[in-house]
Amino acid sequence: MTMTMAYREFEYEAARNRLMATADSLESRYPKAAASLLEGLEETLTVHRLKVPGLLRETLCSTNPMESANSACRGIIRRVCNFRDDEMALRYAAAGFMGAEQGFYRVKGYKQMGVLMVMLERQTPGTLETKTA
Repeated sequence: MTMTMAYREFEYEAARNRLMATADSLESRYPKAAASLLEGLEETLTVHRLKVPGLLRETLCSTNPMESANSACRGIIRRVCNFRDDEMALRYAAAGFMGAEQGFYRVKGYKQMGVLMVMLERQTPGTLETKTA
């Protein structure tokens, strides 16, 4: 619950401070958990640093889309008893992810993607390609 509340903070510094306090409290009894939290801390706070708005933020903060894709892939792979080789395993995994793609109707908050692109461009000038139709 402590980590959930930290990630629900809108401001980067507030979220980071809460997570650092959580890591400090874990350090004595669960040093590996504390180390794991600290290892990916900055990456997990990317949406906070960028101040991604509303529904798009909720979508990007969730692992649900990836978990859903992995579940669909497992459903396909589970039906195969033996894979002849690595290539066959990769083909079935690709088929599973392509099947999962059909279930993704749209990203919640997709209308804010333009705002996200501007924010990313400000963070990394000149690295984003813009494609014109």
